[in-house]
Amino acid sequence: MAITVMDTYSAMRRVLRASAEDRAGLLKSMLEPISGMYRYAPGKVDLAEMHRVASGFPIDRDEERCLDALETLAEAGAWERMQDAFNAGLAVQLAATPGLQAPDITVLLVLGDPGDDLFMGPSLGVAGSGGFSGYILITLWPFPENLARLEATAVHELNHNLRFSPGGVVWDPATVTVGEHVVSEGLADAFARQLYGDEFGYARIGVPHLHDDAVFAKVTTGLDVTGMQNFTAWVHGDTHAERYGATPVGLPTGAGYAAGNRLVDAYLATTGQTAAEALHADSAKIIATALQAD
Repeated sequence: MAITVMDTYSAMRRVLRASAEDRAGLLKSMLEPISGMYRYAPGKVDLAEMHRVASGFPIDRDEERCLDALETLAEAGAWERMQDAFNAGLAVQLAATPGLQAPDITVLLVLGDPGDDLFMGPSLGVAGSGGFSGYILITLWPFPENLARLEATAVHELNHNLRFSPGGVVWDPATVTVGEHVVSEGLADAFARQLYGDEFGYARIGVPHLHDDAVFAKVTTGLDVTGMQNFTAWVHGDTHAERYGATPVGLPTGAGYAAGNRLVDAYLATTGQTAAEALHADSAKIIATALQAD
């Protein structure tokens, strides 16, 4: 099992410095290594459009701002640091689960869109997609807080990828619950904290409501909800739900992350397991154990 962080630094420089008519083609070429993420999507996927929807850097404006941000990432050693973090995270996971089998993983680190108010504001300049086995996409703006958490961000997404790889937990769109999503975020944060501590290991989006009992109670009322169109509201909160055309449920940004951490921490404290050892723990069992202990 190998993890490869692709050289998107060079690829993004080419895109941003190219003539306007060449940029879309170069962007698609850069994204091609993770096209398998969309293998279950109906019809042919336009990679450039998926990039735009996912708050990826624009190709029709803000070139200099993005080029400056790209250099900031390079000066911070982002690609090298993430590669080291993925390797370290995989070693810790394999030590905890020696029989673990998963495919090789391709990773793309991509600049976000500085003109996207949701991404730069409520999302705090970070978006990760690690739940598709074999592929990880991290979209990021180099705010200082995000640069400090590069390693933790990497292993958070690694945890998702390994949890939902073949032989692990099955994410069935027809039956998967909000509870599974909430628990997966808590487990991924717990794994990041196992490696990098509480200062850096919590996903920033969930930190404001970690100890909010009212938010936790509200999230627990939705854990049995199915239908992936509903998940954004319960996990990311109303602001994100409104952006993507989902129905708000009365939750602040990052509510599901905060609740997921509380559920997983209660489960780990009760069982004595580490986050790595709990990689494939059943979400229903985690929830039941945590709520009983609460």
